[in-house]
Amino acid sequence: MEDPKEEENMLKERLLVSQNQKGGNKTLPFIIVNEAFGTLIYFGTTVDMILYLTKDYRLPLSSGTKIHYIWSSGSPIMAFFGAFFADCYFGRFHIICFGSISKLLGVFLLWLTSMIPELRPLQCDVSLQTCDSATFYQLLVLYSSFFLISVGSGAMKSCSLPFGADQLYSTNNTERSSISLDKYLSWYFQSTMVAILAAYAGLVYVQENFGWKLGFGIPVILMCFSSFPFFLASPLYVKLKARKGTLTELMRVIVISFKNRHLELPIDDMDGSYNSKEGSHLTIPSNKMRILNKACIITSPQQILTSDKIVSDPSRLCRVDQVEDLKALIRVVPILSTSFMLFASLGQNPIQVVLVKTMDRHITPNFEIPAGSLSMFSIFFCITWLALYNHLILPLSSKIAGRPISLNIKTRMGIGYLCIAMAMASVAIVESVRRKIAIQEGLADKPLALVNMSFLWFLPTHFLIGIAQAFNVFGIVEFLYKEFPKSMSSIASVSSGIGNVFGPMLSTFIFSTVDNITGRGGKESWVSSNINKAHFDYFFWLLSVLCLINFVYYIMCCKAYGPCVDDQEPLKARDEEEKT
Repeated sequence: MEDPKEEENMLKERLLVSQNQKGGNKTLPFIIVNEAFGTLIYFGTTVDMILYLTKDYRLPLSSGTKIHYIWSSGSPIMAFFGAFFADCYFGRFHIICFGSISKLLGVFLLWLTSMIPELRPLQCDVSLQTCDSATFYQLLVLYSSFFLISVGSGAMKSCSLPFGADQLYSTNNTERSSISLDKYLSWYFQSTMVAILAAYAGLVYVQENFGWKLGFGIPVILMCFSSFPFFLASPLYVKLKARKGTLTELMRVIVISFKNRHLELPIDDMDGSYNSKEGSHLTIPSNKMRILNKACIITSPQQILTSDKIVSDPSRLCRVDQVEDLKALIRVVPILSTSFMLFASLGQNPIQVVLVKTMDRHITPNFEIPAGSLSMFSIFFCITWLALYNHLILPLSSKIAGRPISLNIKTRMGIGYLCIAMAMASVAIVESVRRKIAIQEGLADKPLALVNMSFLWFLPTHFLIGIAQAFNVFGIVEFLYKEFPKSMSSIASVSSGIGNVFGPMLSTFIFSTVDNITGRGGKESWVSSNINKAHFDYFFWLLSVLCLINFVYYIMCCKAYGPCVDDQEPLKARDEEEKT
């Protein structure tokens, strides 16, 4: 018979747990809203930054574009550090808090550059026709704001998505079955796209029509508005402890497999040749990348201490599941590398802003759309296509066919790569027409003068970009989440943004190479600051060709990768039906 005191304590503990249930649906609005506002602020400050750099800080177009490329790659790079520190040391909640504070300080410092005249170059002296360039300290303050925003954006982006998933899949959460991961991902991505649309349509409009003071001041207010509720909801969150192991385990597999490179691989596992986790269905490693299998070969019985398969020296022996986790990461690298060219092409938005700035942007006689807001059309087309595809096209096709119909992930990603190649070709055609009109109107030496040409010429381009984002950008995230084990969800979240890291770097390399090669011998460069003498049409044709080459490379990677999880599930279901 149990002690009555113990029964009473157990009853109190159950009541306490039920009353203080953490996680669940109630926490998701705080997480999603905080990330959505952070996304709005990031895109709202980056879109028109090329104008701030070239006009207020008087940087050449080539220099401003390169700085913009570098800044664009900063946030994804910081996301890797954020994921590492979240998983290994501090946990996701604390990294999101750190990121929110860093971004708040960054946008506040950026706002100060617009408020304090001493932080910007002096206005041009009209009588002397001279303009002072920005000083070292002025640029230091500006670049410091960029750095803080990048750190904050990376920290928030790396942890917000998996932190929301933690609220749904906690073992102590009784609400976890009320919402699926697919629904959560849908809400997360839709809120992100709406935030980007609001940045392009609203914040950019304020910056171009009411000035930088208000345009940079609003992000400060929005960041405060989203961060404080997130902090106040801290008692409601499920905060999983950091595991000092995920990345360490992956590195250990590489080291041990190298140490054991001279070992012969066992023919089979009948005598327990491989070390597997107790109760795991993975007892034998796969035949792909077999060199890594040597990390989990049991060379002597003394390596296993107990029946629970506790390893006596973890520096000499890994488990089968650890080896397979590393293989899953390595396998996706080639397909992930195809996203570099996609993001390099998407990163050409600053150039399009400069081109559109010289075109007729009137929607009505009294309303002119800001040049930086042109990207809102690609976001609008992306959201519209996602809604039509998920809620009309797929259900209607399935109803007509009498069975579920959907495009697999790799097919969707391939469509995205083709669309981005066509989008770059579309920009090349539009720029060729714009440049020809500018020269005919005698504006060859007036790069800032308005050309008699409507900005609506760019709508087909942004339609194609929107379709590319809908199919590919979200497809990459879905691909990684489904292909990676659940233990690597944080790595999957960060890896989906690897294109954002290397894409701008690749874009910078292409831009600099074109500038150096075409500008030799005193010739006008294809990417000269004088856009009417430059040949940006040739530049975008080059990007289009590179995108097509990337598409061919993607097809090769898909064939080498083999079937995805989504491709295998219908085959398994069919085999089970045949057995029954």
